Amino acid sequence: MTVADAELLVGVTGAVATVVIHNPARRNAMTTAMWRRLPELLDGLEADPVVRALVLTGAEGTFCAGADLGDLDDLFDGGDLTLAVAAEERLADFAKPTVAAVHGACVGGGCQLAVACDLRIAAADARFGVPPARLGLVYPAPTTRRLARLVGPAAAKHLLFTAELIDAERALRIGLVDEVLPVDRLAARVDEITGAVVARSQLSVAAAKEIIDGRADEDRIAWWHGQVRASGEAREGVAAVNERRPPRFGWTPPARP
Repeated sequence: MTVADAELLVGVTGAVATVVIHNPARRNAMTTAMWRRLPELLDGLEADPVVRALVLTGAEGTFCAGADLGDLDDLFDGGDLTLAVAAEERLADFAKPTVAAVHGACVGGGCQLAVACDLRIAAADARFGVPPARLGLVYPAPTTRRLARLVGPAAAKHLLFTAELIDAERALRIGLVDEVLPVDRLAARVDEITGAVVARSQLSVAAAKEIIDGRADEDRIAWWHGQVRASGEAREGVAAVNERRPPRFGWTPPARP
């Protein structure tokens, strides 16, 4: 693990990158500098051909307690056009699969980042909350809509209207997280999931993410099917099944323009 910023740590193991939110003195609250730095880190990791998946987590038993309120004016004077929203949108737009590994507090800006990931795997000690109503703030519209798409309008309204913290089991019931594990099993389970993802056809994974996220029109979908024919991925997958061996998928995404 190497320090890429005073408060964001980045490491790559095999084909999996890990970004650690590191501000333990403030329960990993995101500072203005951290919000500004995150999109830059994501740009570099997305362009790295070695990286096939990304894990976002927090240091020392906490995911992220939210935005650093000392930076309140910097973060909220812009309405929906804030550094936090820009970081969230860049994370949601990351071309490779993303997993939030959540333990401890996942509140406010922390929940914002977790919801922007593709998958959320939680430890049993995780607690989730969306507190703008405690602070007299309007949660950004893109963030609000993303939360509502994930958990449904009623659950999103409960979280936003009450600003209550909910535990991991309730988060699982409403669809805010995908799995809940004992604290000592979280890291191993995240490794299992990312290990499975990076072993699959990256063509299949990238196309699925783009289509599910609503970013592929009919022309783009036709392009994806053309990639299946041109790449030989399907032929390799079928051959691997018939020969009872692991597939050797070789497709890599073209660089973003």
